[in-house]
Amino acid sequence: MSHSATVPASFNAGNSAVSALADIAPLAGRILIAPLFLLSGLSKLAAPAATIGMIASSGLPFAPLGFALAVLVEIVGGLALIAGYRTRIVATIMALFTIAAALAFHNNLADQNQFIHFFKNISIAGGLLQIVAFGAGRFSLDARRG
Repeated sequence: MSHSATVPASFNAGNSAVSALADIAPLAGRILIAPLFLLSGLSKLAAPAATIGMIASSGLPFAPLGFALAVLVEIVGGLALIAGYRTRIVATIMALFTIAAALAFHNNLADQNQFIHFFKNISIAGGLLQIVAFGAGRFSLDARRG
């Protein structure tokens, strides 16, 4: 499976601006989606007791382990996305994590705020699945690895 963006030949035919966009868009997409995870992971690190308490109060078992996994996925995954390192695997893990977070923490769909957050998470997972499908693109460590 190729690690570069898959763009139909007709899309790039003779149009250098479109070709440049096809090269830059995957990088921009990775840079734009990663800060959400990085900031969330760093906020968890800044308040571990509160985060563990929130995880426990949602009824999930092993809250300290959940905290550690969330921080790992959000910070390491966010940095890997920016770098374009093992991007398809990382984006898959992050999409699954984001869906799990929606189901565990934003499942009261009668509450408008929770409803919005649930579908925000589902939308983010959709963006991550685009990364899974099309790869990291030209400007990534994956492309350098071949």
